[in-house]
Amino acid sequence: MEALVARLSRLDSDAEGALRVVTFFDTLMRRRVDLPGLARAAAGLAECTAGIRLHAGGRVIRMGADGRPATAPAPASTAAAITIDGEDIGSVWLERSGQARSLDELALDRLALAVAAAVERFGPAPTTMADPALVELVISGETDDAARSRALRLLGFAPRCPLHVVAVRSRHPLDRIAAQVCADAPVKAAALDDVGVLLAGAVDDTRFPADACVGIGAADAVTDAWRQARTALRFATARRPVVHHDGLGALALLAELPEGLTRHNPDVAAVARLAASADDLDTLDAYCATASLRRAAEVLHLHHSSVARRLENLSRALGFTLTEPDGLLRASLALTAWRLL
Repeated sequence: MEALVARLSRLDSDAEGALRVVTFFDTLMRRRVDLPGLARAAAGLAECTAGIRLHAGGRVIRMGADGRPATAPAPASTAAAITIDGEDIGSVWLERSGQARSLDELALDRLALAVAAAVERFGPAPTTMADPALVELVISGETDDAARSRALRLLGFAPRCPLHVVAVRSRHPLDRIAAQVCADAPVKAAALDDVGVLLAGAVDDTRFPADACVGIGAADAVTDAWRQARTALRFATARRPVVHHDGLGALALLAELPEGLTRHNPDVAAVARLAASADDLDTLDAYCATASLRRAAEVLHLHHSSVARRLENLSRALGFTLTEPDGLLRASLALTAWRLL
């Protein structure tokens, strides 16, 4: 191998040189060379320090042209991303002190491919996005225990690993959300139909992006936790974007009501009519969330007298007095039930 490196390192930037660089890295992949070996071979070929960094776990490998681990830090002269299934999992680079050579970029592209192949070969890929079919096997109620255990193993989760199940909707990429809310534990994500699924060892519910609506299941069984997460997601709003199912209590029963029964309830129908006006809906939401005229005024950035007039108009439209305890309870339940539709 050393002789091959020596010959290739003297090639110029013609087509023959490019072909031999490709062949060189293809040979390394066929021989199943590990990550340190790939870094060492790339450094020998380029005649300068070569580095590999994987985002998962922060692993960094730097090898000098002499085949030994590099110690003195130096800036990267050329770099390339390592990707698996379109997801950035790390980077490779060269630390050349002089002018970059014509084949440096090609060498790094091939090194990145070789590293990606090695990562996939030596264990579950440290990517966030997962095969949706595997995730669906894990959360489906029709999957038997053996198939679910195998799917979890293929996803990289250890047996009996604590697992949180999250349903999320957001304009942000799902892999970035997963990495942000689960930085120090295994996590896999997949988009299923209209909702994103996160399977995670731990979740920091304070780190979801501002536009996300999130439901988090609480059950020990994965299938039950997924059902709970979907239910909790239905309760998520702009003012309460992250909802834990175990925090819903008796409110979760509203999600079990037949749609026809809910839709034809007079209070729910009245809220549906109010929803045509964004101001009316926002006022009702703020008052139900705060249970206080003055706090609702602060949320809406209005004078309390203006909110009082709005509540009077809303009371007439709903057919009961909002500022009475029973009226507030009726309005809160009707507003929640309308959202669940």
